[in-house]
Formats: sequence, structure tokens, C-alpha cells
Amino acid sequence: MITDVVIVGAGIVGAACARALAMAGVRVTVLERGAAASGTSAKGEGNLLVSDKGPGAELDLAVYAASLWPNLVAELADELGPAFPPLEYERKGGLVVATTDAGAAPLLAFAATQREAGVDARPVSVADALALEPWLNPAITAAVHYPDDAQVQPVIATEALLASARGNGAVVRTGVTVTGATREATGRITGVTTSEGDVRADAVLIAAGPWSGEVAGAMGVHLPVKPRRGMVLVTTRMPHRVFHKVYDGDYFGATQSSDAALQTSSVVESTAAGTVLLGSSREQVGFDERLRVDVIREVAGKALRLFPFLAEASVMRTYGGFRPFMPDHLPVIGEDHRAPGLWHASGHEGAGIGLSLATADLIVAAMLGTTPPLDPAPFGLDRASLAPHLVGETAEPEGEAA
Repeated sequence: MITDVVIVGAGIVGAACARALAMAGVRVTVLERGAAASGTSAKGEGNLLVSDKGPGAELDLAVYAASLWPNLVAELADELGPAFPPLEYERKGGLVVATTDAGAAPLLAFAATQREAGVDARPVSVADALALEPWLNPAITAAVHYPDDAQVQPVIATEALLASARGNGAVVRTGVTVTGATREATGRITGVTTSEGDVRADAVLIAAGPWSGEVAGAMGVHLPVKPRRGMVLVTTRMPHRVFHKVYDGDYFGATQSSDAALQTSSVVESTAAGTVLLGSSREQVGFDERLRVDVIREVAGKALRLFPFLAEASVMRTYGGFRPFMPDHLPVIGEDHRAPGLWHASGHEGAGIGLSLATADLIVAAMLGTTPPLDPAPFGLDRASLAPHLVGETAEPEGEAA
């Protein structure tokens, strides 16, 4: 049985794994080169969605994850007490709409496949959609209501998971850069080398989001995760006029596309603070952090197609973040078949907040040899869909880790 684990990355996936392992009695050390929750987890909208996933392994993982969040929120509130800020968990539901005649039938057909997979996907009339969202553009052509979609404040959630992990014995060290791995003569990984010395462990778990490829490279293996950039616009506070997560049917296609070029779709939702978040965009531009006016213009323009009243809103800020993109659109969760002792929990792209708890449960089951909550095979690095992307891997380190 594994008793010591080093987790590289203090975002929400690493934090969830740290808490779950620590509660199972494993000695955990989390290493983060920056501040906790300062990467992808700080740059998202906190979505906990089932509406944006088609039937298959990721949807199964999302449905299971959705069942975990209410209990976790209650547990953390009891554990951390009133001095810790609330996670702002809200099961607000999602409303997915078509804005063209051509988009109506595909949206309803997609919802039908989700219902067959057990998702509560309810087609509603335009009139009923407007009852749910009175400020929505009445020119929409179809709508589907997803009551199980929810939202959480991702930075607070990450910090809460880390606080709980610490309370259960985990050590969290920030400002520490992982530079490589230590190995036995057999090649088994036995820990990491860092900017502050070696840290030994029975297992090393890479949970560094879009930087996981750099970390893996520093340890001598190739992981085909790439950064996929997205941008979000944030309005100033206003009276609450958006009550669900509302997006157009193009959003699912954008999430599943492998095109590196810019793709945008309309995604609009309010926060507890009264601001409105406008998205979304996807493009592969490496780790280029520069704001692009053309992307901002396109995102804003598409948001107006859903909620025309936003033409009167003021944008308070705009920010971008990097999603960990895998070429087959599934996260990698489990041990690396090429490097015993090395584990992965990465590649969730834009779903890492929602899938973090379920990912942690799979990791704990695999590391401790207990029964997993669902079949882990689709998320293994040795799956057939990733085989073409692992060809040509090198055992030479590829760069400094995160």
C-alpha cells in the first residue's frame, strides 16, 4: 500500500487529491512553484456541468462528480467553521439554447442522447425558456434546461480543500519548483528533485494542469497535454438578470474540437457578487498571455445575441487562462504505464473544477487498491485513443517543471 505521495500542483485537482488521500491515511506533500490556486483554477468560472458532455466516460465521471459536491460543501463548512468563506456553491441549473433555425434540431437531438445516458435534460418551449430567463433574447429557436448544472467559487473551493488536507496531516509547500524525479536502479520513480532539495515518496502525482506536460518532461516522459487558452469578460455589478448558466449550442462543439484556431461561443452567467461573466473562447497559442482585442470583441458580440441588455453593461475586467487540453478530450487519471511510481491527474480542459472530486476518488482507489466508483480504464494513459500521441516519446527531460 502506498503511504507517501508527492503531488505536483496546488490547483483544485491537486487539492482534491491531497484531501482525499490524507483522509485515507496517506502522508501527502503538495508542491507548487507559485501560489496555491493561482493557475487555471483561478482563471475559470467555477462550472460544475453535465450539460456540455455527450454520452461516454467523461459524462459518467461528471454525473458522479455532481453527486459529490453537495456533501463536500457541507463537510467543509463543518470542518473549517464560519471563519472560512463559503464556497458559493449554487445548483443554479443550465439553459442551453439555439439561436438559429439550423441549430434547433441538433441541440434537441444531443439532449435526447444525454437523457438516454441518464442526464436530466429537459426540452422547454421558448415561452418556458423566457420564464426561466426573462431577459433572454426572445428570438431563440430551441432550449434545453439542465437542473443539475451548478457553480462554485473555484479559488475558495481550492483553498478549502487544501485547508482540509492540512487538517488531515498533509503538507503544502508553495514557491517550490519540481525539476525532475529520483529513481531506483530499476527505474521506478521514488520522489522528486526540487529547487529546495529532494523529496522522497512511494508515488508522485502530477496535477499541474496545462503545465503537466512540462512536469512530465522534466521527469523523462512525454505527456501530450497542451495549454488551450480561453478569455472571460467580467461586467461591473448590476441587478441580477441572469439566473442560470446560459449558453448557445455551439459551446459543446467548441469543447470537443481539436482545431487550434480561435473558436468562440456564447456563455453567460451571473456570480453571487452581482457581476456577469461572459465567455467563451478556445485557441491553442501556447502560453501566450497577451489580451487580444479581436477575441474580446467576438466574445462580447456573441453574448449580446443571448442577452441584448448587456449592450448597456460596462466590462470591469478581462482575463485569460489556460485549460489543460488532451488530444482525445479525456483527462488522464492513473499510473503511468511507462514509469512505475509516476501518476497523472490532468488533461480535464475546462472541466477540472467539476471533475476534481471524482478524479480524486479514482486516484485514491487506484493507489490504495480499493474498488473504484466507476471504471477507470477510459482515463488510463495506455488507452488506445492516446497511442498515436505517445509515439516518438523521449526519455530525455523536456524542461523545467511547474
